[in-house]
Amino acid sequence: MHLLASRTANGEILVRPLDSSGRPSEPATLLAEHDFPRYALRQEASAPRWVFEDTSRIYPILLGGGVKVQRGHDLRLCHAILRLSAATQSSELARAEPNRWDRAPALEPQAAEPGSTLFDLVFDDDTVENDSTEEFRRQLEAVATCADPGRLRLLLAAESAGALIAAEMQFAGLPWRTDIHEGLLTRELGPRVAPGIRPERLEGLAQVIRRELGDPHLNPDSQPDLMRALQRVGLEVSSTRAWELQKLQHPVIAPLLDYKKLARLLSANGWYWMDTWIVDGRFHPEYVPGGVVTGRWATRGGGALQLPKQVRGAVVADTGWKLVVADAAQLEPRILAALSRDTAMATAGRGTDLYAGIVASGVVETRDHAKVAMLGAMYGATTGESGRLLPQLKKAYPRAIELTETAARAGERGDVVSTRLGRSSPRPGERWLATQAQAYHPGATDADERRARSQARDWGRFTRNFIVQGSAAEWALCWMAEIRRELRLLAPRQFDSGRPSPGPVFAESPHLVFFLHDEVIVHTPAALADDVEQIVTRAAATAGRHLFGDFPVDFLLTVATVDSYAEAK
Repeated sequence: MHLLASRTANGEILVRPLDSSGRPSEPATLLAEHDFPRYALRQEASAPRWVFEDTSRIYPILLGGGVKVQRGHDLRLCHAILRLSAATQSSELARAEPNRWDRAPALEPQAAEPGSTLFDLVFDDDTVENDSTEEFRRQLEAVATCADPGRLRLLLAAESAGALIAAEMQFAGLPWRTDIHEGLLTRELGPRVAPGIRPERLEGLAQVIRRELGDPHLNPDSQPDLMRALQRVGLEVSSTRAWELQKLQHPVIAPLLDYKKLARLLSANGWYWMDTWIVDGRFHPEYVPGGVVTGRWATRGGGALQLPKQVRGAVVADTGWKLVVADAAQLEPRILAALSRDTAMATAGRGTDLYAGIVASGVVETRDHAKVAMLGAMYGATTGESGRLLPQLKKAYPRAIELTETAARAGERGDVVSTRLGRSSPRPGERWLATQAQAYHPGATDADERRARSQARDWGRFTRNFIVQGSAAEWALCWMAEIRRELRLLAPRQFDSGRPSPGPVFAESPHLVFFLHDEVIVHTPAALADDVEQIVTRAAATAGRHLFGDFPVDFLLTVATVDSYAEAK
């Protein structure tokens, strides 16, 4: 059974039962927001699939009322996939004129009127509901009529499960000790100071930098000023990025690199960040599933996808609880092996570190060489060390390298490529197409041709990596969805009592609290930590079977049960 839940213009919740084809099957129910959780709990006993216009706007109402749902379908996220997928281009949905479902959410918080939704609400409630019902029908039809509906159904289910997980992780929050964070900042930067004033250690480094560069008034935070100062002392730099500075020999380099590292800590996770983002001992970032074109997640502020090692010591489990931290080893190369069905490459990673397995196979001499060569193959690096090693990799794993090169050639032509489950890359824009056309014009210059070749190669690098990164994102979604499904089995059934949870919805049961591309953290009662470790490990293998069937590729995990996130690294 499907239940379409929409928020009306005055803040009520309209729930419409739909049949298997997406058409209304029973009269709709109109609920006050505070009555929605109890209604939803009664429905959960029959495990419906909730159809949300936008999970991030509706599901928190249920979580706040003590109710977790088992299954969902996010209309906005699924529309974005089906609109672009090469598998559904003949569908009514793909051929329709742009509409409200094509409006992607901004990655910054937006002010909204009370009771409004993400979408344009110039419609009355009946129009909005009918439009949502029709959109769901079009989505089901687009999948049913494509050549390989099984893969797209899995992708839409995984994407929608990801939306539920994102809302749950934001609601639950990542456990955070502000006293430990305060101590870390004081140790690294010096005592807390007012905004706009450099902490003690940063100011000391700034003085050293000024002295070494002979500029007593230099502001190290000004990139143009810093560039000019470096050039005045004879350093040939085209940027102040750390990787470029590390190549230089000068007394200013060491303090400058230290300054940049600490300045980054202050701006990204300093006292202002802590005061803004940590609420009641929890970090509550707003994840954006599908926020990157490959299907990777983004966040709206808070930097959850970039937590540096310096502050991970502040992520501490509650008393009586543990953190189960798991990350997938060499995920993207393993995905490439499975995508290309390169059995030799899959064998190199069987039960071991893939890069070490490549070395053991005699392809290259060191693990660093294996990593550099593999990253070059997936990201299109053809010069330097990766370019030198790539022929050896191609000889050993021809199917894998040919897959990436085929994807690159498609991108260079302006064609679309697709992930394992059917998410397709966007086509290049009008400017790209105009540049390519100009290169073939009778009056084209050598500069026109060079520009066109450069842009074609750039787009080829994008499509080369799109298939790998996008398929890895699909594996990660399936991994998390399977973890979530099994974790629910460890918790008491919420509808047995017929009442929503009397306390916080995750107060007693293990739950996901953090995700970073190929890494997850589960916050669990200590007594269940061993069970959670097994669930996380088992889910990785299940995700691999979902995507690649019985192809013999291992998705190895590093799993640790710890009190602090810092202990897992």
